Amino acid sequence: MKLRDLAERLDCRLEGDGDVEIRRVAGIETADAGDLTFFVNPRYTTALRSTRAAAVILTDDAPAAPCPMLRTAEPYLAFARAVELFTDATPPEPGVDPASRVAADATLGEGVSVGPFVSIGPGAVVGPRTVIHPHVTVGAGVTIGADCVIHAQAALRERVVLGDRVVVQNGAVIGSDGFGFARRPDGTHQKIPQHGGVVIEDDVEIGALVAIDRPALGETRIAAGAKIDNLVQLGHGVRIGRNALLAAQVGIAGSTVLEDDVTLAGQVGVNGHITIGKGARATGQTGITNDVPPGSFVSGLPAVENRAWRKAASSFVQLPALRKRIAALERRCAELEERGRPHRRGGKAGE
Repeated sequence: MKLRDLAERLDCRLEGDGDVEIRRVAGIETADAGDLTFFVNPRYTTALRSTRAAAVILTDDAPAAPCPMLRTAEPYLAFARAVELFTDATPPEPGVDPASRVAADATLGEGVSVGPFVSIGPGAVVGPRTVIHPHVTVGAGVTIGADCVIHAQAALRERVVLGDRVVVQNGAVIGSDGFGFARRPDGTHQKIPQHGGVVIEDDVEIGALVAIDRPALGETRIAAGAKIDNLVQLGHGVRIGRNALLAAQVGIAGSTVLEDDVTLAGQVGVNGHITIGKGARATGQTGITNDVPPGSFVSGLPAVENRAWRKAASSFVQLPALRKRIAALERRCAELEERGRPHRRGGKAGE
């Protein structure tokens, strides 16, 4: 594709030769002739100056590159759209592979593609143009919207509902039983049947090996536009707001609510029955044990305001030296106290 055509499609301002031919998108350090790259992080300024790319996407005020440039206020977004343009996204052919089993009363929309060894249960509904890859299990009464992609070995348990354009990565389990048990008098555990629902709204992406539990009553709900990374655990009755971002290995206990636009970095743990307010953010390995106000930026365990945590964390490495100083000061104080005590003279009382 000519660079000038690409600039138009990405809504970027072209600086330089528009006749350059672009064949693919590559990283700034590995890009070569025919490659388009992008520059966002100032750490790569040196790489920008020496890049061999045919063209680079960057901000309006970024330093000049030694090649034609596509200027934009949102370079990372333009990069994402460029990758999409240069990726072969040809969907599989519509139809059901003979090695799959589809219940007689299941409904498949127009243009659905079902790969080999898929099981689609009674009463399931699959929307138009949805792609179901090999070894997927779709339980009884599941509803899948239009233009979804369900990757290999994912499992959608009974009555799960997926909206339109949902992506489920390999090995995810949606609608597994919530962790609910009642203790008997003898100390053993009585399982609480988990018959609630799971609803995944439009444009949600669910990463590989994610587990989303159903509750005993009510529903677990993931709102539109939320993106969930690999190895995330969502407990029964959790509600995730619109456009939330959950990075890898996040764990959220039951009945917790994340409001819209919440971002949790990797390995954040969240207690049950709490609310994280709209737009709140938590850095990696934060432990959230209580409600978090909207717009907060928290870190640590228990979670506190990020600046306070950074100050506390920076003092941790000084603790051994501080212990030595305190011990030395205590010894010095003891010596001074000893010197300041009046010494008793010898002899008997009254002498």
